[in-house]
Parts: sequence; structure tokens; C-alpha cells
Amino acid sequence: MARLKTEAAKKSLLRRVRRQRLNYITILPSLITILNGVCGFTAIIYAGKDPNQSIGPYSCFAIAGYLILLAMIADMLDGHLARMSQSTSSFGGQLDSLCDIISFGIAPAFLMLKVLEHELLLAGLGDEKLLHRFIWLAATAYISCAAIRLARFNVENEEDEPAHMSFIGLPSPAAAGVIVSLIIFHQGTLHEILDPNGIAYALCESAIMFTLPLVALGVAMLMVSRFRYPHVLNQYLKGKKPFAQLIRVLLLLVFACWQLPAALMLVFCVFAASSVVKKLYYRVMKSRVLQAVPELQAPE
Repeated sequence: MARLKTEAAKKSLLRRVRRQRLNYITILPSLITILNGVCGFTAIIYAGKDPNQSIGPYSCFAIAGYLILLAMIADMLDGHLARMSQSTSSFGGQLDSLCDIISFGIAPAFLMLKVLEHELLLAGLGDEKLLHRFIWLAATAYISCAAIRLARFNVENEEDEPAHMSFIGLPSPAAAGVIVSLIIFHQGTLHEILDPNGIAYALCESAIMFTLPLVALGVAMLMVSRFRYPHVLNQYLKGKKPFAQLIRVLLLLVFACWQLPAALMLVFCVFAASSVVKKLYYRVMKSRVLQAVPELQAPE
């Protein structure tokens, strides 16, 4: 009798599994999500090429960085299209996270690793094992935190539109954008605005390269933090906004047309630091208010 009950339970479980089999998916958002992953994979390929090889005016490192930025555009479009067509699903969310860990986790970390290895060789520090271990540690920490961030987002995310007004923790595309924008600025714009043989160029290059692992560790911690970050599209661009905000956006677009790498670096770095600065500012103001009004500290 017990054996019959066990077999019946197994058959019931198999029937439920068969009913949960995926039969239908949304084609266009899924294709754009896969494009996100393909861009990240191609960025890894370019990052692994000969550092001295270039395609036109761009180095392979810069091309890898731009491919990661293209993956960000695809990542923005797929979710927006899915919500517009009311076709959000668990499958789309899982596929998006799998592609995100390639484009915004592995690809930026590998790109940073290859750029820093090349720069250490040029500086005659290729045999410094301690520096190589620290760079590897920063890249590993970044990938680990990106995976944790994406897994947490899948668990806590809600599919309704109001839930996408803000994020808990720095989004992985923004974290990748900080690293990638610094590399693109170093690979291209720095040569244009400063003399490669000058002292200013050497100082700026050293500052970017030696702080890049620290930046990677910083954004890795921000990804798994509980700082709240706004959804830029939903909070600042959609709906009716003050006229001054239009002027700010226009000025930013003009700056981007004039110097795109510098504008990208400014936007990503300011966005990553904004929530931390805001939190510290509110804490300082709160402590000043409590000091100014002592009775607030111990209410009756």
C-alpha cells in the first residue's frame, strides 16, 4: 500500500513538471537579451587580442569597452520592450541575468585584467607577483559581487512597472560602465587632450591604472550594498519634468557629442558615487540638527 502511494506521488510530480515545461517565449525581447550576451562575449575576445593591434583609430581594448556599452543598450531595450508588450516572464528574467553576468561581470573584469597586465609590462613591473595577485583579487571580487547582485535582483525583483523606479545596490551595468569608461578614456581621449611625452599625461595615466583595481573593488561592494539607486529612464526622462532638467540633459548631450569618452566617465562615476554621497550628506545634516536641538535627542 505504501509503495502504491509512493508511485502515485512520483507520477503526480512528473505530471506537474511536464505542465511547467516552457512552450512559449517572446521572440523580440529574447533576441535582444541574447544580443547583450553576444556583445559581452565578443568584448572578451577583443580584450584577449594583441594589445598593440588596433582597428582604425581604436585599440582592441577600446573596442571591447564599446561592445560592453552596446550590451548596456541591449539590456535597457529588452526589459523595456517586454514591459511594453506585457510579456515579462521568469524565463526572460533568468535569461537576462545569464547574459548580464557575461557582459557586466566577466567581460569588464577580464578587460581590466588584460589592460593592467599590459600596462605593468610597459612599466617594467611584469614580474611583480604581488601586484598581479591584487589585480586578480579585484577582478575575482568584482565577478563574485556581480553574480550575487544579479541573483539577489532575481529573488527580490517584481515585474510591475512601479518596482522599476529604483534599485537596491548599484546595478551591474552601471558598475561595468565605471570600469569600462575609465579604460576607454585611457585608451583614446587621454592621448588627445594631453601630450603623451609630458608629465601630466604620465600622472593621469598612472592615476587611472593604479586606481582601477580599487575602483573595481569599490563598485563591487556597492553592487551588494543596500544603497538605493534611481532608475534613470523612469525617474529622470519619462513623464513631465522641470524645464531646468531639460537644459541639464541638453548640456550633457552637447558634452557627449564633443567628448564622448569623457562624458561617459563623468556620468558613470557620478552615478555610482551619488547614493553614497547623498547618504553621507543626510547623516551629517541629521547629526547637525540633533546637535542644534538637544531636546530631539531625548524626547519626553
